[in-house]
Amino acid sequence: MSTSPRKKLYIQEVSVRDGFQIEPRFVPTEQKIELINALSHTGLAKIEVTSFTSPKAIPNLADAEAVMSQIDRVEGVLYAALVPNVRGCERALACNVDEINLFMSASHTHNLANLRMTQAQSLEQFRQVVDYIDGRAAINASLSTAFGCPFDGEVPEATVLDLVQRYIDMGIQAVSLCDTTGVANPAQVARLCNAVKQRWPDLVLTAHFHDTRAMGLPNVLAALQAGVDRFDASLGGLGGCPFAPGASGNVCTEDMVHMLDAMGYDTGVDLPRLLEISRLLPEIVGHDVPGQVAKAGPYTRRYPVPDAVRNI
Repeated sequence: MSTSPRKKLYIQEVSVRDGFQIEPRFVPTEQKIELINALSHTGLAKIEVTSFTSPKAIPNLADAEAVMSQIDRVEGVLYAALVPNVRGCERALACNVDEINLFMSASHTHNLANLRMTQAQSLEQFRQVVDYIDGRAAINASLSTAFGCPFDGEVPEATVLDLVQRYIDMGIQAVSLCDTTGVANPAQVARLCNAVKQRWPDLVLTAHFHDTRAMGLPNVLAALQAGVDRFDASLGGLGGCPFAPGASGNVCTEDMVHMLDAMGYDTGVDLPRLLEISRLLPEIVGHDVPGQVAKAGPYTRRYPVPDAVRNI
């Protein structure tokens, strides 16, 4: 696989939203703020801080206003929030969010299961939010199940391209293609990302992968080859999907940064600092996390020469 040495990539952290929202226990507000503040100094391009959804729907993020209002803002870092509708957008803008992340599914059944809306209803919500924002914040639109659905199976490429076109027609210029339940494979990722990049070369495109079937990092490489330079990831590999029982979480941020750094790409992320923060996660969430590099150390790690070898 050919690489582009020192090509600039943008790493976008989602653990404090995508990860914490499904944790079995509530992470205290103060710990969330401390973690976000620490992550802000690692060189990440974006942090998805929280979700302005109903506290009844996602109790773990019921402190959205408190977290977004109290974090320290570091220059060069974009602070984003997921919003489901105009009401959520009102709450987010009141907390000076930098970017609104809208979301819907590429598959009909997953959209009904996840949002209790048809795709047409979701698109109408998008229009209302875009009109309401009126340039006061950046907008990113996430397309869940872009690579396949746990209910409907394969999602046709034409369906994904049509929905991206609908986003663009609304004036949205940043889109995330999401492998929500970890069904994508590298060949499929390459085809879809190439199709999107060729049709809309100026689109700000993010790839969002889950490691449900251990194909997260290979899929990152496939998207990278197709010209994608923005990647969502989750510290420690936290996250998952309620419609993929037993699934592991998102691509692990520190593992992905480690791989890309080793290949010669410029992630802008301070890996040693990121690893220090990642090693705090088990105590924060109360269980082990999937990330590997925090346990094994980076590939540059060296060990003392064994005594038996010294004497040879």
